[in-house]
Amino acid sequence: MYTLRFDMRAPSSGARSVDLYRAALEMTAWAESRGAVAAIVCEHHGQGDGYLPAPMILASALAARTTSIQIVVAAVVLPLHDPVQLAEEMVVLDIISGGRLSYVAALGYQRDEYEMLGVDFSRRGRIADDYLAALLAAKTGRPFDYGGRTVTVTPPPLTEGGPNVAWGGGSEAAAKRAGRFGLDFFAQSGDEALRTVYEAAAQAAGHAPRSCFLPPNDAATTLFVADDLDAAWEELGPYLLHDAQCYAAMNPGKEGSTSFSFATTIDELRAEDRSHRIVTVSEAVSMVRSGEVLALHPLVGGLPPALAFPYLRRVADEVMASL
Repeated sequence: MYTLRFDMRAPSSGARSVDLYRAALEMTAWAESRGAVAAIVCEHHGQGDGYLPAPMILASALAARTTSIQIVVAAVVLPLHDPVQLAEEMVVLDIISGGRLSYVAALGYQRDEYEMLGVDFSRRGRIADDYLAALLAAKTGRPFDYGGRTVTVTPPPLTEGGPNVAWGGGSEAAAKRAGRFGLDFFAQSGDEALRTVYEAAAQAAGHAPRSCFLPPNDAATTLFVADDLDAAWEELGPYLLHDAQCYAAMNPGKEGSTSFSFATTIDELRAEDRSHRIVTVSEAVSMVRSGEVLALHPLVGGLPPALAFPYLRRVADEVMASL
């Protein structure tokens, strides 16, 4: 099994945004009957390489082009959205997709994004608590009081109670927020201490702890499958390094997080063999047989679709066919 992740970075050294968005839709529609279990879309704002700023719109397009694959918005930066309007969008997407949308909400960590959208970065925790309570009530479609007014989101969701919303983050505060609101928790590292914090917060708030996902620190979050590893690194290396360096610049000092690399060269990134990996077909087969889900990032760093499609097809035609 494998997932597809799209952040739609389009640096000047890569493909055009118009070609990347078209390819993301085509890839997802093609892959959903060939072993793909989820398409994941992300959110950032004001990035120089065009990082996806409107994940709900891309998610809607993916839902319209597909029939069965799960679609995950991870993460939606909650304090940057009006919670009632976001709930309305979630409900409509829930109907369009037949209940295939789920969400990982998060606090976000880029001060520039908050300033760009006119939200007070210093109050983001308090804003998140207020908005999360409103969002969870609004998405049910039942009337509730919000700021002294009665709010009812219509039409009612297809999914009872509305689509699932989890909370994500790498801090104890994030773990506590997920537990306090009775949500699933998606961490950014394998630190077991976060599980303890999460479960304690859930129980203190009267909730039974739900799923707590702690990815191993050496988990590959950007994976490609190739026949010739040397040739693949030569072809893909610049795009993988762009992705790694952009995230590193956005997250200084977060060496303990699963998805980040602070490599400065392609050779360093390859030697790490951690967040950004290229593996052989046999290695990929072994990974899936051991219970891993292959985390594909098929258009990483603006990788041109003509180069990207053969790697995706190899996963479906060779890896999945060998299971």
